[in-house]
Amino acid sequence: MLKFRSPVLAGLALVALALPGPAPGQTVESALLPAPDLFSGAGRDTGLGPELWNGASATTARTVLPLLAQKPLSPAASALARAVLATGARGPEGAGDDPALAAARAQALIVLGEAGSAQAVLRRTGGLDRNSALSQVAAEAALLTGADQEACDIAQALSVDRDQVYWLRLRAYCQARAGEAAARLTYDLAQGVERDAVFARFMGAKLAGARDPGEAALRGGLDLALSRSLGLDLSVAEPGPGVAAALEGPPPPEARWPMIAAEGPVSAAMAVLAQGDLALAEGVRSALAQDDAPQPDALALALLDALIAAASGRQDRPTLDRLVERGGVGEARHRRRAQEAALILAALGTPFSPQARGEFSAFSLPPAKAPAARAFAMDQAASAELSGETALLALWTSAEAGANGPAATDRARIIAALARAGLADHARAFAVEGLLALR
Repeated sequence: MLKFRSPVLAGLALVALALPGPAPGQTVESALLPAPDLFSGAGRDTGLGPELWNGASATTARTVLPLLAQKPLSPAASALARAVLATGARGPEGAGDDPALAAARAQALIVLGEAGSAQAVLRRTGGLDRNSALSQVAAEAALLTGADQEACDIAQALSVDRDQVYWLRLRAYCQARAGEAAARLTYDLAQGVERDAVFARFMGAKLAGARDPGEAALRGGLDLALSRSLGLDLSVAEPGPGVAAALEGPPPPEARWPMIAAEGPVSAAMAVLAQGDLALAEGVRSALAQDDAPQPDALALALLDALIAAASGRQDRPTLDRLVERGGVGEARHRRRAQEAALILAALGTPFSPQARGEFSAFSLPPAKAPAARAFAMDQAASAELSGETALLALWTSAEAGANGPAATDRARIIAALARAGLADHARAFAVEGLLALR
């Protein structure tokens, strides 16, 4: 007979014996928890929900995410990309367990100025020690944010591909930083794999303690860390994309556009609106409505009214009608500006009057540059309220368009799709950007 020294243990044993077991022939099933999704970690609060990637295509994600780190984006496209990439949400079906895609997501965040968000995402990502690509992006994010020890810990924990040149160089730096004698051997191993004159210059100075390291270099996070540790002047070096963004500091979540105001109150109002001060822009516009105020150019004033309507999210049929009217008179270049502005404002949902619709339908707008199939897919995704998929397809076209963003016809389609997909703030940003380009 079993005897228990503790009455508590004895009581627990009696309870366990009293619990019913499985009936004869009954199978006991256990549910396995799914593996952690590599997209579930959030970089920051973006206002987008955990259903962001529901119904999204992994194929589209594998095409678009690398582009976001390779192609320059306009401010509106950059803000959209940063928002969807920093959101913590289960990834597109078939993509949530793809380490290469997770690395592309984090790399794009770094290039777009959110190394801190990439760092936060990867701190929440399991299996870094078993994947060199993910670990390298995590180490670079740490170095770019000044968390050198975190980068060293990542390098030390890595269990695969430790003989790759990046890891040899990082470990040599970390060992030198810690004053370890092994730093010289690791440095020699790195140079034996692939010689690098800049790394040799920096590490030679770090190991010798007195040699002139020369000018700073900023090709990546490791260059930045070495240059900082040697006290070099960073302003003389040409930074790589991720380094440049890190040195500038994190961008504001909302899109902003650099603009130097020309002479006159209309241009001044547009300039402050471009920096996000809608209230001041509205104040200037109210002053222009006074009887004794000088009256600016009719098209310029209509463009300002369209900008205010787009930034505030208000429908403004009178302004749309004025733009359509201006689209039919005057010089060809001014007609084109008014016609494209009308297209952009209408894409946000402002309805035409019957007269304006008839006049607008006769305009000869430039053809879209995005492939028709992609535009159709984006429209379908938007109609199904697939916000992540709609954003990816919009960003694909934006990345191909470059730093100035899509032309008016493609832009209007993106604006309408984002609005239908529940991304109204970003639709307004694309509209403001397009209207500013027409000023």
